[in-house]
Amino acid sequence: MRDPVTAATAPHFRIEVRTRLSTAAAVAGLCVVAALVALPWYAPRTALKDMFFVLTLIGLAQCWNLLAGYAGILSIGQQAYVGAGAYVLFALSIFLDLDPLLSIPLAGALAALLAIPTAKIIFRLNGAYLAVGTWVVAEVFRLVCAQIKSLGGGTGTSLPTDVTSGAASVRFLAETMGVRAPVARDILAYWLALTFAVGIVAACYVVLRSRQGLALAAIRDNEAASESIGIDRARTKFWVYCLASLGAGLIGALVFFQTARISPAAAYSVTDFTAYVLFVVVIGGVGTIEGPIVGALVLYLLRDQLASLGAWYLMLLGLLAVAAMLFFPRGLWGSLAERFDIHLFSTRRRLVMPRAEPSEDLQPLPHMIQEEH
Repeated sequence: MRDPVTAATAPHFRIEVRTRLSTAAAVAGLCVVAALVALPWYAPRTALKDMFFVLTLIGLAQCWNLLAGYAGILSIGQQAYVGAGAYVLFALSIFLDLDPLLSIPLAGALAALLAIPTAKIIFRLNGAYLAVGTWVVAEVFRLVCAQIKSLGGGTGTSLPTDVTSGAASVRFLAETMGVRAPVARDILAYWLALTFAVGIVAACYVVLRSRQGLALAAIRDNEAASESIGIDRARTKFWVYCLASLGAGLIGALVFFQTARISPAAAYSVTDFTAYVLFVVVIGGVGTIEGPIVGALVLYLLRDQLASLGAWYLMLLGLLAVAAMLFFPRGLWGSLAERFDIHLFSTRRRLVMPRAEPSEDLQPLPHMIQEEH
């Protein structure tokens, strides 16, 4: 039987996830989001388009990072759901005349539904075969969309003016802010991109702090060992794949609403929606929430400075990715966080022991202190 005195005086351990740095980062992050929300009032239209590119890239990179960095699913075919979401948006807008505020979320949801039967098939494969299988699925989706004559077939189509400029949400913004319809559409697309990027980052953070996050970490570290402690590896990977497909579908619908033009080659572009995303995650750091954000900013700066080089631009990106994998295998942010223990989005659980109180028997007596003085 346990001694009641010992039980009362035994230290009580606790588990901490949040740190002072993560709390300060959360406050700073809210300030940054507030400044970004107000961006249309003090920044030119070109700045909105640049931030739209960065925010959509962050959203796609976080989705892919959740797949590869945590669930161990090496997918090179997430452009399948980007294109699916985009084509569903065009179908809903053209055939049903739905407002973008309604059609974009529906497009993302339908893309996630397409991921359910797809996952049942490709998860029969493993390793490199799984990666190739995801790319094959994306090609199948592209070929199917190229056969839809009502959406332009292989040459694609454009959104009608009634959707791009005459939608209720676009007209409301134009009248409220006193701008032209094209500018209002860019503002709406920018705010939706900001909402999706913040929402995807927050969703990843919540997932990684939950019990499902512990399961993902166990699967990433050792799949065989994770099953031995009762984790359903197949089920965990399935819902992560569907969640990432939802995010990709939302971003795809939003990107092509902003461009107002779609074709199978553009919607299922390997360069725009896979190569860039892989570069962003590898440069920033796989398996971290901060990594894709850092990587997206790095890619934006490189594109802004080197895009005029043409084909050399893509070659330089490839060389930088190889150099990062050789000298910074955990990415820029991953290496920095590992060396200095910096985690802005703290998801690791730490076992903290309370500070031991000094024993009364060891405390110096007042007269002894006076004698020493």
